[in-house]
Amino acid sequence: MELQRVDSPGPEDWSRLDRFDDRLVYQTREWLSFIERAQGAEPVLAELRDGSEVAGYFTGLVVKRFGIPILGSPMPGWTTAFMGFNLEPGVSRRAATEALLDFAFGPLGCMHLELRDRHLDAEDVAGLGMEISPWHGLELDMNGTIDEVFMSVKGPTRTAIRKAEKGGVVVDEAQPEGFAEEFHAQLTDVFAKQSLVPPYGPGRIRDLVETVHPSGRLLLLRARNSEGDSIATGIFPGTGRWMHFLAGASWREHQALRPNEALMWEAVRRWHERGVTACDLGGFMDYKRKWNPVEVRPPFLRRSRNPAIARLRNAAEQAVGLRARALGKLRS
Repeated sequence: MELQRVDSPGPEDWSRLDRFDDRLVYQTREWLSFIERAQGAEPVLAELRDGSEVAGYFTGLVVKRFGIPILGSPMPGWTTAFMGFNLEPGVSRRAATEALLDFAFGPLGCMHLELRDRHLDAEDVAGLGMEISPWHGLELDMNGTIDEVFMSVKGPTRTAIRKAEKGGVVVDEAQPEGFAEEFHAQLTDVFAKQSLVPPYGPGRIRDLVETVHPSGRLLLLRARNSEGDSIATGIFPGTGRWMHFLAGASWREHQALRPNEALMWEAVRRWHERGVTACDLGGFMDYKRKWNPVEVRPPFLRRSRNPAIARLRNAAEQAVGLRARALGKLRS
């Protein structure tokens, strides 16, 4: 198998891609436009060919760091959980990854590759010389009726949702105008609780809303109290079979009303109406267990053309982590 880049993909190409059963919102044209805008990256769409047959597609973006071309699918810091491949039934993801390595370090001319595919396991790439970093995520099964989904979550969570309703909390869809600033103000309050600062500013959310929201693939929700004040907001992208909890924020003084549970449940309910059958809750955090999710472990995969680049990349990652911790201490 080999990957061949699709130059200037048109509407018919994107329409064909959107019909894949393993398609995620992070692989769509609109999401790539968001990353291109926010990161200054160049989108890459490539066909996976098995002889004369198209066996699938790869989605990623090329970005330069310190003059080094890197293929990310995705990169950490892109506000993007997964990318990778869309494959026809029965096509080997290992074979697709082998083709990707040839493509990234050959025709594409990159020096480093980062990959996280929702459907790719560490065992699939054993022996391919890739650095494997474990990742632990959680997903809510949304199969069945909405009442069955509700009953599948843990009892205290159902109680919290009912408490929010009885307390006058109302969740509705937010309009895009001014949402980024509203969300970021609440997010700043959330981080301040732990003497930290958000990893991005309102401009990142504004880019996301402006590029993805018009497609109908980005659900913005707002929870209000009985006085009509905004007390929590959430961002829930989705397409096909999958929705995602991308980010949520709330004012600490109103958390006793349980607006976060109300927001999440309303997002599940609305995406369920559109035929979604699974909710990606993101990385593992203990509080997410209240939704009674299943655990998933698709790893981060990396490979560099030479060890020096890998060391440089790891040093840069450590520097980012140290900076984040230092900013948190400045607020304490």
